[in-house]
Amino acid sequence: MSKKEEIKKVIQGKAHVRLGKAGITEGLIREVKRQLDNLGVIKVKVLRSYLRVSGKKTKEIAYEVASKVNAYVADVRGHTFVLVKKGK
Repeated sequence: MSKKEEIKKVIQGKAHVRLGKAGITEGLIREVKRQLDNLGVIKVKVLRSYLRVSGKKTKEIAYEVASKVNAYVADVRGHTFVLVKKGK
């Protein structure tokens, strides 16, 4: 399966990780890294509670998380974003 097909499949599926009001914690970063290592492409949902508390937009959050887990942002839609693990 090509990377594009994997990304399309993930976009249509359920979120692998949810980012709640606790925010971008070490635990969240560890979980995102673990999921990326296992799957290569994951979907993260940002809950409204965190958007309210942080005052940030989903796109800002997506790039912040991506930089911390060595991934790139493939897609941002509404309150969700898709991360793809960077190749070696």
